[in-house]
Amino acid sequence: MSDLEKKPASAGARKRFWKQATVVPVQDEGFAVQLDGRPVRLPEKTMLSVSSRALADALAAEWQAAGLTVGGHFRPEDLPLTRIAGSMLERIPGARAGVIDSLLAYAGSDLLCYREAGNSRLARRQCELWSPWLDWCQDTFGMELRTTEGVMPITQPDATMKTLRALLESLSDAELAVLGVAVPALGSLYLGLVLVKGQGTPEELVACATLDEREQMAIWGEDTDVTDRIAMRQRDVTDATHFLELLRGG
Repeated sequence: MSDLEKKPASAGARKRFWKQATVVPVQDEGFAVQLDGRPVRLPEKTMLSVSSRALADALAAEWQAAGLTVGGHFRPEDLPLTRIAGSMLERIPGARAGVIDSLLAYAGSDLLCYREAGNSRLARRQCELWSPWLDWCQDTFGMELRTTEGVMPITQPDATMKTLRALLESLSDAELAVLGVAVPALGSLYLGLVLVKGQGTPEELVACATLDEREQMAIWGEDTDVTDRIAMRQRDVTDATHFLELLRGG
C-alpha cells in the first residue's frame, strides 16, 4: 500500500459506496438522481430531484465522478451542484426570510460601493470595472446606490433597501440558493444580481471582485495564497452560474 493510501481520509470525507449514478423521471415531471437504483437523499431526507433534465444529468455526473480517487473517498466539495440543489430544496423553502436578510446585509458593505480615494491606478480601475455594473443595477431596478471613498461605512437609502428586499423576495428558491453561493464569493450583492439576471460571465464578475488583490500582486508580485483564494472564488461563481444555466435550460 502506498503512503497516500495509508493516509486517513480528510475531515468530512466519506467512502464511495456506489458503482453507478443515473437519472430517472419522477412524478411532477422532475428527474431524480439515483445511486445503484436508490434515490440520493439530502440531509433532511428530501430526494435529490430537479425539474431540469440537463441539471439532473450534471448532478449525476458529479456523483459518478465523486470518490474515484486513491482510497475511494469523497467530500462535500466534490459535489458543488448538489450542495446548491440541497439549499434550493431544503434550506431556502423553510428560511426564505432569513436568507434574504443575510443577502441584504451585503448592501451596506458592498464591494462596489467602497472606492479608493484620489486618482490612483486602482481608483481608475475601480471606476472602469465597477461603475458600469452599479449603473446597470440602478437603471434596471430603479434605485439609487451610494458610493464612498475610503472605509467609513455608508448606508443606502431606505427606498433602495425596500427595492432590494422586494427584488429578492421575487426570486425563486433556485435563484436565492445561487446567490447564497455567489454573493459571499463576490463580496457583492449587486454583482450577484448581475449574475442571476444573466448579464455577466463568471470570469468578468470575479475579475471585478478580485480587482484589489490583482492590482496589489501587479505591484508586489504573485502570492500563491491569494491566487488560490481567487481560484476558489472563481470555482464557486462558475458553479453557481452553471447551476442556474442548467436549470433554466431544461
